[in-house]
Amino acid sequence: MFFHVARQPILDRDQNLFAYELLFRDSIINVFPDIDGDEATSKIVAASQFDFSMSDFSGSKPAFINFTLETIEKGYPQLVPPAQLVIEILETVKPGKRLLAHCKTLKKLGYVIALDDYIHQPVWRHFYPLIDIIKIDFLDTSLETIKKIIAAIKNFPHIKLLAEKVETHEQFNTAMELGFDYYQGYFFSKPEMIKAKTLTPAQFSLSELLYESSKIDLDFPKIIKVFELDINLSYKLLRYSNSPFFRRRAEISTIKQAVITLGKKELQKFVAILFTAETSEGKPPELMALSLARAKFAEGLAIQYGKLQDTSMAFLTGMLSLIDAILGDSMESAMDKLPLSSDIKNALIKDEGELSQLINIVKCYEMTRWEDATKELSQLGIDQNKVPELYHQSVIWANEQMRFIVGPSKT
Repeated sequence: MFFHVARQPILDRDQNLFAYELLFRDSIINVFPDIDGDEATSKIVAASQFDFSMSDFSGSKPAFINFTLETIEKGYPQLVPPAQLVIEILETVKPGKRLLAHCKTLKKLGYVIALDDYIHQPVWRHFYPLIDIIKIDFLDTSLETIKKIIAAIKNFPHIKLLAEKVETHEQFNTAMELGFDYYQGYFFSKPEMIKAKTLTPAQFSLSELLYESSKIDLDFPKIIKVFELDINLSYKLLRYSNSPFFRRRAEISTIKQAVITLGKKELQKFVAILFTAETSEGKPPELMALSLARAKFAEGLAIQYGKLQDTSMAFLTGMLSLIDAILGDSMESAMDKLPLSSDIKNALIKDEGELSQLINIVKCYEMTRWEDATKELSQLGIDQNKVPELYHQSVIWANEQMRFIVGPSKT
């Protein structure tokens, strides 16, 4: 059995990662309303117990998972430790005595409880002492309704507000002004044009390395020279080359040795990761995490596709697919600053070519646009049954890289 699980980040007011929501599909062709809610929830919990660890997807952060009254009554939430889970009660669940009794039990056990797509009814007031988080669909809920909800919970200061479907910086700023505590949506992956960055000398060096490492035939002396002229880059290269990922028997001590030992694919990955990390300073860490997951997922899809001359080009395209948000600029302008192949630029600017199709599958998967992903996979002849594990491994890899780059506290 294979499981399609996508994760969506939830950020706090400082745009730091607070949690992930795990969105589950039994098959990529099954859209959520067509799957019984209880079946979907029970399968994701079962998967967390037997087929994958919850922390593979959520790292050290809690995971929001949807529950119906029936799955709550069956005790599914208790299969996951309280520290790893936020029990998200679906909007289809009606408030009543049975639900209230279960909420009291779950709170005694230490669980965090959230109400999904909250629609205000006076009867919910009986639940407020037990509710930790109220989720509001920021796209489809009027400002007047939001203000009424805020007024209704004003005497319950422990309740946090979570705005979901926040897709622009303007929506994020409005939600901030209204007092929301958490934000779900991909606003952070959109460029803020008023804050466009210019590349520093060190970033220019990395952009040169991006170009050199993306060539089919590497010019090793030129690459080594670029590293040797920058002490900071040299230190990071040696540190990466000797990291536990590679399980080296002997320590690598020179730039030439590091470049030769890593080889083309690993060198290109290192340069792409370092470039993205350097340029994303001051941005939400999740922007880096998303870039990493996209890169690894795109590379895995390219390997399954089997028709690209160099699958590492898919990795680099995925890694740079958020460079507009990182630099706070349009994608066209961001690409002008970087000496990259026309295939990568055409994929990211014009949405053309095989690389573009691979990135579109990645984006569809992130947004749980399962039918669109199915069409793209079918066009490329990729076995959709292999996609869940590719995504799973890309998330694990991204989590590991984030721990190496920013430390465990932010992952």
